[in-house]
Amino acid sequence: MLVHNEEDFKYIMQDFEKYYIGARYSYDELMSSNFVPFKLKTIIEKYIAKDIDKSVTLESHFYFMTDEGFDYRVCRQLRLRLRCSVLASPHVDGVEDKYTEKIYPIDKLVKLSSQDKMDKGLVIRELIIGKLSLLMFQV
Repeated sequence: MLVHNEEDFKYIMQDFEKYYIGARYSYDELMSSNFVPFKLKTIIEKYIAKDIDKSVTLESHFYFMTDEGFDYRVCRQLRLRLRCSVLASPHVDGVEDKYTEKIYPIDKLVKLSSQDKMDKGLVIRELIIGKLSLLMFQV
């Protein structure tokens, strides 16, 4: 059995087009990081995490997000995408679970109910934010 350290999924990376943020960060940790762009911190503070506990992880927040909240509309405007691990083959005696990686746009992930996500064995690993989307978002 493969065991991961909780810190394995707490990272912030970037390339020419996108920011990649590990989903195990809490909003509190994200806001205190020097690697998060100031504009993203402002968007999180003003719009996304305004009404939730700051100790909630990104993974938990996006897992239970609905399409009725203002935070969803902001994420949709940012064209947020989430890298997820999805159970490819269910656990059979003697054979370990196999996961595949899939990238979901926020609107497709939110359409799945929490029960559907659990049934699929979906685990949110990473947030992907385009730099152009972040640039064009008006605070």
